[in-house]
Amino acid sequence: MVRKLKSLSQQKKSGAAALLDSHVAALVKDSAQQIWLAGMGAFSKAQEEGGKVFETLVKEGLSLQKKTQGLAEDKISEVTGRMSAMAETVTTRAGQNWDKLETLFEQRTAKALSKLGVPTAKDVDALVKRIDALTAQVAALNGASAPARRPRAAQPKPEAAARKAPAKRAARKQAAA
Repeated sequence: MVRKLKSLSQQKKSGAAALLDSHVAALVKDSAQQIWLAGMGAFSKAQEEGGKVFETLVKEGLSLQKKTQGLAEDKISEVTGRMSAMAETVTTRAGQNWDKLETLFEQRTAKALSKLGVPTAKDVDALVKRIDALTAQVAALNGASAPARRPRAAQPKPEAAARKAPAKRAARKQAAA
């Protein structure tokens, strides 16, 4: 009899369990159906508003691009200004160095010419003035007026006078001896 009771209680339990299992299965099926429908609704909503969202994103992208280009142009202008200033500085320094080099070259050339006994333009002008003064003195002693001096352009060039100067000095030294 115990066996009969056990089997009856098991049948009751299995009926309740089967009922419970079928109820749970129905709940899961309904829940899955609702999830599916919610997904379909979300997809439909995304399709409707997707175009609007896309257009909004495009507008924001254009705005960001304009801002970025403006900043880039500002930076390019700033860098261009700096490079121009640097170029001017380098040009100025190069000009100053060139002037120094030119002055140094002129000084060394003048020193070398001086060592060789080549008279400078100042020396030639001083000699011309002295000759003019001596000519005037000679004319005054002779009682005649001083002859007109040739204009500067017609006078021999300093280079020619410089070439003749050593020969004249040598002639003077011989005459003195």
